Amino acid sequence: MFSPGYKRRVSSLYALQGLEEHLAWERDFKPYFSLAQNIQSIVSHGFTEMVNNAIDHSAGKSVFAWGSQDEDRFILIISDDGVGIFAKIAAAFQLPDMRLALFELSKGKLTTDPSKHTGEGVFFTSRMFDSFEIKANGLQFSHRNDLPKDWLHEVKGTFPEGTTVFMEIALKCDRKTSDIYEQFTNAPEDFDFSITVVPMRLAKFGDEQLVSRSQAKRLIARFDRFRTVILDFDDVQEIGQAFADELFRVYANDHPDVELLPDNMTPQVERMWLRAISPSM
Repeated sequence: MFSPGYKRRVSSLYALQGLEEHLAWERDFKPYFSLAQNIQSIVSHGFTEMVNNAIDHSAGKSVFAWGSQDEDRFILIISDDGVGIFAKIAAAFQLPDMRLALFELSKGKLTTDPSKHTGEGVFFTSRMFDSFEIKANGLQFSHRNDLPKDWLHEVKGTFPEGTTVFMEIALKCDRKTSDIYEQFTNAPEDFDFSITVVPMRLAKFGDEQLVSRSQAKRLIARFDRFRTVILDFDDVQEIGQAFADELFRVYANDHPDVELLPDNMTPQVERMWLRAISPSM
């Protein structure tokens, strides 16, 4: 008597026009894998969210989906032939550099089509999996739960068009989708996505330092959609007085309902923060 083994792989190429992501998952992928309930929920979420993004945002014609299960891990790849996620966001929000699109995306609640999307899909999905990568427009974003830093690299050659998303999770992982939602909401008081963590290093390019008011204004776009913004200064050695003043005094005074919580500050960054929030003499 035979039964499916540990190693299972399924792939399919879909035309985007008329595609329904949940039907593709339920019909073509879900029946062929053996996953614990929590892992299945995470994989289902990643599949449907990323395929839906391709349908609604990519401006492409097709999307390729590939799933692989072995003894230890599940890997999911979603790849479309559209304009690329970073170029799409940069154009929609008139950003001068596509790397800023990644920074905006990392905050969450960013969408080029608010009538159909909340802008939370990529944010939550990236935190559900052990590792999450997006390759598009010559850039690669990497988020791993076992590393303290998110990374942005320039990549050339591979996947020259469209957007490709790589997601991976250990089969023994005990993480649940509800764990991620609860981490970024003030449950049980409300179920709104009200907390975000902003990696400050993504606000600077190369050796650039965070010194100007214009940089701060670029950073704080859409902060007012959250109740709490955790500013992660990991890998940021110093900031300028004008940057700190615009962020921690001017913006904070104009938006008293938004709580700004700096984290992982160097002594220099902490001095600039304290100077900005100290009452004027």
